[in-house]
Amino acid sequence: MSAATANSALIDPAALAADLQHIGLADWAGALAPLLATRLSAANHGDFTRWCEALARIDASLGNTQALTAALLELSPWRKGPFDLGGVYIDSEWRSDQKWARIAGRIQPLDGRHVLDVGCGNGYYALRMRAAGARCVIGIDPTLLYVMQFLAAQRFHKMPHVHVLPLRLNELPPAGRRFDTVFSMGVLYHQRSPIDHLRELRDTLRPGGELVLETLYLPGSEAFARTPAKRYARMKNVWLLPTLAELETWLARSGYRNVLVVDRSVTTVEEQRSTEWMRFESLADALDPDNPDLTVEGWPAPRRVVVTASVP
Repeated sequence: MSAATANSALIDPAALAADLQHIGLADWAGALAPLLATRLSAANHGDFTRWCEALARIDASLGNTQALTAALLELSPWRKGPFDLGGVYIDSEWRSDQKWARIAGRIQPLDGRHVLDVGCGNGYYALRMRAAGARCVIGIDPTLLYVMQFLAAQRFHKMPHVHVLPLRLNELPPAGRRFDTVFSMGVLYHQRSPIDHLRELRDTLRPGGELVLETLYLPGSEAFARTPAKRYARMKNVWLLPTLAELETWLARSGYRNVLVVDRSVTTVEEQRSTEWMRFESLADALDPDNPDLTVEGWPAPRRVVVTASVP
């Protein structure tokens, strides 16, 4: 499969346009088309052609577990999952099914809702949202490899009305407050300006719509936030870590109401770890070997909170 042929087949423009029209965002299809064409090209990423070839090998490997495994491994690292694709079990770095199980029954039912999933990764959660009854899910993530992984998964799931686009939130046209539910999971602490991120999310939600926000937080009862000088848990792109009280202040100041903490958890090495499908360093390498309650930099070990909030 050539890169040009693959590019034309990656995203079904008619299906995307139809779903955008149903949401009330018909103008998005034309506005996004040039950017999507640029992102889904070899000029955008040196590995694009190789990933397209891997997708072609997946199509040709159905029924051949060994060949299918090799083709899917070409799209490593798989960070979100797990997936069972054609009998191949992808044991991703994150046991994302555990997080979904903790929150799925504690958010507003997704039946018939239009959902925006910001920072959606490879679409694992987007597929779960659609399976939970969402009418349509638009996922966005700037990492092109994750989009390719989603396309590989869709070879098997074939789930309609789910789209993963290689875009950032600030690249979307104005949403006109059309989405019923907006997810931002594992994104806030990567933002240089978390308040701006919260406000951008707010502007996509219809009145009464629900934000589902998952992020890292610091222990403590007081309202404060801290910025790691260099890295947090070996991650260099962590900008600001709030306490729960500070996070609630950010949400209130950003125009949200009815803020509710629905889940708190300490991330374990059983939930996030290196595997055959993600061979790089993972959580175990980020924790102090003498005190796993601390990161290697001396910060509190990763704690994650899920909050829901509405907008008037």
